[in-house]
Amino acid sequence: MDVQRELLIEQRVANEAKSPLIAYLLLIFLWGFGVHRMYLGRWISGFIMLAIWGVGWLTVPILIGWPAVGFIAIWCVIDLFLIPGMIRGDREDIRRRLRW
Repeated sequence: MDVQRELLIEQRVANEAKSPLIAYLLLIFLWGFGVHRMYLGRWISGFIMLAIWGVGWLTVPILIGWPAVGFIAIWCVIDLFLIPGMIRGDREDIRRRLRW
């Protein structure tokens, strides 16, 4: 019975977990908007990223927005390496929730 329960849990994890492909596509095509973070359930950091990105581009014409835009660009490059860990964490959260 335990094996069957674990198989059902793993099936639910596979169905409910976020897709790495979608996360990477969101990052690559909408990188500065933070949509990939929102998709992965990190709403606050996604909105912070969006706000910095927006303010950065609004202030680029007066030349003070470039550091903000550069900061977000670096953050996005780092996120390329963090997405697999975010997906793993999402799957572990689903497993914990289903085992209770």
